[in-house]
Amino acid sequence: MVTPVSYRDAGVDIDEADKAVSAIRRMARATFTKGVLTDIGSFGGCFALPKMRQPVLVSSVDGVGTKLKIAFATGRHDTVGEDLVNHCVNDIAVQGARPLFFLDYFAVGKLDADVAAKVISGIARGCSANGCALIGGETAEMPGLYSDGEYDLAGSIVGVVEKSEIITGAGTRDGDALVALPSNGLHTNGYSLARKLLLEMKRMPLDAALPDSGITLAEELLKIHRSYLAAIQSLIKAGALSGAAHITGGGITDNLPRILPKGLAAIIDTRSWQVPPLFELLRSTGSLDENDWRRTFNLGAGIIFAVPGTKTDKAIRALKRLGEKPWIIGDVVKQRRGRPRVEYAAWERA
Repeated sequence: MVTPVSYRDAGVDIDEADKAVSAIRRMARATFTKGVLTDIGSFGGCFALPKMRQPVLVSSVDGVGTKLKIAFATGRHDTVGEDLVNHCVNDIAVQGARPLFFLDYFAVGKLDADVAAKVISGIARGCSANGCALIGGETAEMPGLYSDGEYDLAGSIVGVVEKSEIITGAGTRDGDALVALPSNGLHTNGYSLARKLLLEMKRMPLDAALPDSGITLAEELLKIHRSYLAAIQSLIKAGALSGAAHITGGGITDNLPRILPKGLAAIIDTRSWQVPPLFELLRSTGSLDENDWRRTFNLGAGIIFAVPGTKTDKAIRALKRLGEKPWIIGDVVKQRRGRPRVEYAAWERA
């Protein structure tokens, strides 16, 4: 006689999944906006578009990456969800879109409903802060695919913008100023290298206090990826935005050219801001080549705006009204040939 085998025997606990879904449903409902037409648990999430002349949907998908390793090591699971949402929000906001709704993907080897609830709480918090509804997602328990205590986290976002108001950087011109806003640490990029340098090579414990910061290494590495939605929208309202580059993987070197039309280059003044100590620590620990350093990390600049030269002061005022601390990081200039690129130089501005 064959002994009956259950799904739980294969490593999947449906009761634990139901417990997680119940908690997630409550948090997701708290983010609902008037456009949401279906409840959590539907096969597909339905959302009604706002009344617009020519609405264009803008979408993006991303993950948190190996920053999750810090969450696993510290047992802090309440911040990575907000990282995920803010990263996705920035990716569509730079094109002028306002976020409408978000869906998450949470995959784990063995589901812990309490951990899942903490992760989703961060997602819900990020959605609420950005006026975005969490309308669904997937919680997948896959025994044998992930190590105990580990999970993967990804999400997709959809926003909307009037067709005539899409920002692509096509309007960037010679003479535009490049205005930056500070990042909040590494955001969600460069963690594979950062972990190798700090945890393996330098052997720094995560609870080690960082000099001159008053926080631990873990707290520094778990700082939440900032949302720049309000800043972008304020510049759009002021009519002072030609293009916006979210500084993610590839750093300033690879992301800024994405908003430069053919025939233009960006000259970055390396004296215009103080690179935060964490990035200098990473550079010195691994004797990093300067190009690799600049292409891996944001170096303290989380977003860069191309602003018409005649409207630079107006843009700075608009950002400061939000409590931001912007700085002019460089200029857009003509180049004779080649693809749009970034050049780094140190000079005294007039």
